[in-house]
Amino acid sequence: MKLTLVVVGLLAAATLVKAVEDVKDVPTFVRTLENLYRGPPVDSHIESRAVQTEWITQKLDHFDEAEERTWQMRYMFNDEYFEEGGPMIFYLGGEWEIKPGSISSGILVDIAKEHKGMLFYTEHRFYGQSKPTANILPDNLKYLHVKQALADLAHFIEHKRETVPALANAKVIMAGGSYSATMVVWFKKLYPQLLTGGWASSAPILAKVDFFEYKEVVGKALRELGSEQCYKRVENGVAELQAMITGKRSAEVKAMLKLCNSFDHHNDLDLWSLFGSISNIFSGIVQYQSEGDVPYYCDYLMSFDDDLTAISNFFLWSVGVTSGCADVSYKSTLAYYLDSTYANGASRPWYYQTCNEYGWYQSSGSPNQPFGSKFPATLYTTLCADIFGQKYSNEHIHELVAQTNEDFGGLNPEVENVYMTHGALDPWSAMGHGEEEGASVIPRASHCADFGSISSGDSAEMRASKEKLLELVREWLK
Repeated sequence: MKLTLVVVGLLAAATLVKAVEDVKDVPTFVRTLENLYRGPPVDSHIESRAVQTEWITQKLDHFDEAEERTWQMRYMFNDEYFEEGGPMIFYLGGEWEIKPGSISSGILVDIAKEHKGMLFYTEHRFYGQSKPTANILPDNLKYLHVKQALADLAHFIEHKRETVPALANAKVIMAGGSYSATMVVWFKKLYPQLLTGGWASSAPILAKVDFFEYKEVVGKALRELGSEQCYKRVENGVAELQAMITGKRSAEVKAMLKLCNSFDHHNDLDLWSLFGSISNIFSGIVQYQSEGDVPYYCDYLMSFDDDLTAISNFFLWSVGVTSGCADVSYKSTLAYYLDSTYANGASRPWYYQTCNEYGWYQSSGSPNQPFGSKFPATLYTTLCADIFGQKYSNEHIHELVAQTNEDFGGLNPEVENVYMTHGALDPWSAMGHGEEEGASVIPRASHCADFGSISSGDSAEMRASKEKLLELVREWLK
């Protein structure tokens, strides 16, 4: 068992180092935050030759009849198992670039094989190569909204039925993970006639500005998968860093964490960015953990003589500071998000969506977590206004988030034939349905952990949830 944990841990560490190497020029706060907004895991080693890429014309604005501009939306499809009369099986892309591996293997491919379906993987407007506008200035980002993205999907289904004879009467199954799982739920609410059944893995369906529950679940995972000692090490180490800054020992903190000279301990936004970064490192580990990951990192933390040394070394190791310094200044974060080209990928578009629709700011607002009290939701709402304009005041963001819940029903979306699953240790699960509402909650699992085929490595609960999904699809397609 110990050998297994070591191997798993080394793989986890390699993944963390690879992520650091890929984004060395990205400010530390941005880097750690974006690790929480990547898509579901993809097996990049398996890419079927059957997966092809095509493009479809979409309206820039589906809700303005006077708007005639269009753009090209990218999608991939796999027709390896398709026979006429089979369903269309959609995997929805979210705030990421789509990859062929997602429809080359896994449980969705198994469903396509059983029901002779055609797999589609759609790319969300403003992400990946699906770029509706030349840049992402605020005037263009107004076309980035989930309602526009859902209308893109509705048009896609109708277009395929009209132009592909073999799909004229095809039923439709949809699946998504994380934000795209939310889209499955909301698509069923807005376009029930177009969707036969859907699967939403790890769907946050309640929009909320101050998402303090997120860090509570991260702490719970450190306790359950690691140990009480590991939890206390993190809690005490962070508390000591906070106390040092309050006690006018910020120069020591700056040296210990190798912070760049741009860091200003008198600036709340810089302090919030620092402690938000530390918490996000642990959040990224927990959100995508596999068996053995958390014990491995906890063992690393417990290998040091004291809490402060452990947290400091863990920070430096995680952000890859071997030479140079860690840039956690708010100014650098703002400059990164102000880039209105597509050069930084999903960063700016997704941050816009959080300001304009969802919130979901993982704050230190709860005392029931080990990461201190120095990264309030105000950090994120301030960033909204500084990036996208002063109309994104704290009050206005709350109004926009409330409108999202009014439009889609929050925790009561009132949809049928949508199966929701969550990992019990997924920090996002707090914004979704639990077992009382009919969802399957899988013990010890985290975010979007159930896309693989049924395997001998599945827990009994994971296997039962996958089997339930397969049975529901059979019922929907009768």
